[in-house]
Amino acid sequence: MKKILFLAVLLMSAVMSAQVDKIYKHSGETVEGKVLRVEEYTIVFVYDGEEAENTIGKYAIEKIVYGKSGRVEEVTEKIIVNGEDDWEKVVILEEKAYIAGLKKGEEVRGKTGLINYHTGNTGDKKAEKKLKMAAAKEGCPFILMTADKSTVGASSNGLGGSQNIKKGIGYKY
Repeated sequence: MKKILFLAVLLMSAVMSAQVDKIYKHSGETVEGKVLRVEEYTIVFVYDGEEAENTIGKYAIEKIVYGKSGRVEEVTEKIIVNGEDDWEKVVILEEKAYIAGLKKGEEVRGKTGLINYHTGNTGDKKAEKKLKMAAAKEGCPFILMTADKSTVGASSNGLGGSQNIKKGIGYKY
């Protein structure tokens, strides 16, 4: 009788653990729990044995393996930045929810010079490129934008040009 009860408990625990969803992060960490919703940029889940809802950004997640069905859902590809030359791979994010699950890096900045005769659009692109290059140099594939400022005309620098300044915080896996 004890053997039958032991086997029943063992089988029941195996069935229960098979229903746990596994979230695989790009950092190598695995989160076990129950995925409640997959939204456009985030995943809402509860940890195994808990009831509080948690949110993690999709950029931090490689895949989800659903315990009940065994289905594998690929979420995002890992972005690898090896230095300043990889600046075009850097993604600028504007919502704090998107960085959930990523590790905070250094503050980065991109700006055009004081004497800048670019039009508003090209000056903005030049500042964005410098911002992405600064993040790539730090090995950060993501930037959470914190400031985006443009000044136009003689009042901005006394020389008739315009200046674009972008600031953000770099994030890694």
